[in-house]
Amino acid sequence: MNRVYEFEARRLDGEKASLSDWAGKVLLIVNVASKCGFTPQYEGLEALWRTYRDRGFAVLGFPCDQFGHQEPGDEAAIGAFCSMRYDVTFPLFAKIEVNGGNAHPLYRFLKSQAPGLLGTQAIKWNFTKFLVDRQGRVVKRYAPTVEPQAIAADIEKHLAEAP
Repeated sequence: MNRVYEFEARRLDGEKASLSDWAGKVLLIVNVASKCGFTPQYEGLEALWRTYRDRGFAVLGFPCDQFGHQEPGDEAAIGAFCSMRYDVTFPLFAKIEVNGGNAHPLYRFLKSQAPGLLGTQAIKWNFTKFLVDRQGRVVKRYAPTVEPQAIAADIEKHLAEAP
């Protein structure tokens, strides 16, 4: 597999979704959590989604509980929190693991395509972000400390490319 569109994941409602549903779009894929110091980044992620979605952009959120038990709720609780606290409308998926033997295949792929600092593949914390171009190729990895608005110029660059 060499493109994100070849993967599937369960949405918060339990329905399976193929990432091919977002073929031709620029994607920002993020492992998220509701009780993390970076949780306020939901606001920035939603702002990016609302700003660029009509131009072929999507944020895809993947809740993860592997870092300090910062996503303890089930899918219903995650959805309610995101909706009520941050008015999140971008697509959210069922809770996954991003590291270890049970890491979701999508995350194994993302990490292999865009290693972190010093070539490490492990995700260090929640709100690690991966930018994917319109062809489904991973083009950049961002640390959890990178605020969503700091990614806007990279998003615009890839939105300008033909699908």
